[in-house]
Amino acid sequence: MTSNRPYLLRAFFDWIVDNQCTPHLVVNADFPNVIVPMQFVQDGQIVLNINPTAVAQFHMDNHEVSFNARFGGQPMRVVVPVGAVLAIYARENGEGTVFTPEDFSEYEEHEESLLDEAKPEGDTNDEPPKKRGSHLKVIK
Repeated sequence: MTSNRPYLLRAFFDWIVDNQCTPHLVVNADFPNVIVPMQFVQDGQIVLNINPTAVAQFHMDNHEVSFNARFGGQPMRVVVPVGAVLAIYARENGEGTVFTPEDFSEYEEHEESLLDEAKPEGDTNDEPPKKRGSHLKVIK
């Protein structure tokens, strides 16, 4: 099954905005392919205001969150892979959710599988597909 993170992220975003609150993302700035203003990163993380009134050209799909924003008066395109999102919450009351940090290696495996899908027909890979372990734990 695919990750539920992008679905939960969209649901919490909609819920926060529908309740007239300001959605903020906590992002792992060290995650591969993250593009954020590094001068505002603290302890490897950055908090981003993704309120529709604060950003332009906002896009959220199963792979990334992207938008244009101004930081210190300078325009910037921000790109956050969904795996880099650590939390989403409402600034006004802290309501939201925290995600478990994703392992970079799982992200890199996903990127490799996307590249494999994009290979032209006839291109073969002799390596067997990698199996991912379950992220679920049994609680007794």
